[in-house]
Amino acid sequence: GGLDAAGQAAALAPFIDKLRGAGIRVSLFLDPDAAQLDAAKQLGAEVVELHTGAYAEGDPDALPRLFEAATYMAALGLECHAGHGLTYANTPAILGLPGLVEVNIGHFLVGQAIFDGLGPAIRKMLAQLAA
Repeated sequence: GGLDAAGQAAALAPFIDKLRGAGIRVSLFLDPDAAQLDAAKQLGAEVVELHTGAYAEGDPDALPRLFEAATYMAALGLECHAGHGLTYANTPAILGLPGLVEVNIGHFLVGQAIFDGLGPAIRKMLAQLAA
């Protein structure tokens, strides 16, 4: 799962403050949960990457949770990214997440490159995303 920003807010705050003080944009990798998103906002993160692992593992409730979380993030003013376990087959369904800026699919593409080569794997993913 994602980082427990809500449960670890006190421990995370000094690090996030230091990063922000240095002009570094902060992104947290979190489960699609309102309490976690509230904590991210309170901690000063600008970006949240939603953990898509439950969706990738086939949890039928995960995709609606991701859409709810992305909608809530937009209301909070958090930039939406998503990733974990994404593949050619399951990435297209999350492209409609409200405010989605980025999907993180590098691990899959590097693994797929073993079979197809990196260039062809990237081209196939781009074609899949364009469709």
